[in-house]
Amino acid sequence: MTVTPQDSLDPEIAAAIAGFSLVLTAEILPTLRTPFPAPPLSDAVERTDRVVPGDPDVRVRVHRPKGADSPLPCVYSIHGGGYVMGTYDIDDSWFDKLCPKLGFVGVSVDYRLAPEASYPGPLEDCYQGLRWTYEHATELGIDPDRIGVMGVSAGGGLAAGLTLLARERGEVPLSFQLLDSPMLDDRQITDSSRSDGLPVWNRDSNEFGWRAYLGDLYGRDDIPATAAPARATDLAGLPPALVSVGTCDGFRDEDINYALRLNQAGVPAALHVYPGACHGFQQVAPDAAVAKQSARNMEDWLARQLGSST
Repeated sequence: MTVTPQDSLDPEIAAAIAGFSLVLTAEILPTLRTPFPAPPLSDAVERTDRVVPGDPDVRVRVHRPKGADSPLPCVYSIHGGGYVMGTYDIDDSWFDKLCPKLGFVGVSVDYRLAPEASYPGPLEDCYQGLRWTYEHATELGIDPDRIGVMGVSAGGGLAAGLTLLARERGEVPLSFQLLDSPMLDDRQITDSSRSDGLPVWNRDSNEFGWRAYLGDLYGRDDIPATAAPARATDLAGLPPALVSVGTCDGFRDEDINYALRLNQAGVPAALHVYPGACHGFQQVAPDAAVAKQSARNMEDWLARQLGSST
């Protein structure tokens, strides 16, 4: 008997996504880009939007706990959305909670989206914002030696690509990378990526996202590792990593393999694989026990990287 992802979903997650169905297409993309109502935010964090000059300019939002001493470590965040959706507003609630608790400055980048901007445009936007953050560390009250990157889904793929690009250019030292269910492999050659009936983010949506992001590169064998980090042949010298993914996520196999290869290359990489969890389970079922466990594990690991205590 073939077991499908739906058959092995955590019951709490299955109940939360019952009836949910999405196949991403060009026709529905504009609707999916409609902003959600902003959640209420704490007054314990000061949020400042800045414009990073370039060609084109890039916007970043700086989140700083009020009253905190300087300098603080920094978490540079790249939002998810399959490379085609989302804005840096997505990060507000997360930074609102953790900046004061763990004592760090958050910087979120509003990179251009595909297909309007294909690789390397979005990645270069992320790098432009990262380099600005590093160069303006004193002004922002950031310790330049304690800057790490994080991302969820496509943001995780961009974060992984950004660490490779930062290593290549040698301009910005990074102290860690937090990759939550990262979108790493355009080839869709693993068993999990080829599964039928993947919840939330299925293989058709995945192909749409990769086609949009890679543009004319899609389907070629010479795609750079900074575009699809699973293609990297050398992972040595990268910062310590946390990789997390669910067993019912199409990215399961590529993420597990990436964490394994990081460790084999001498990069300390923690790996958390959550039974019964689908893609985006923390967002679609935040009250599920497995989602709460994931949040705790992520927070604990991040605290260690930042030198904080939870």
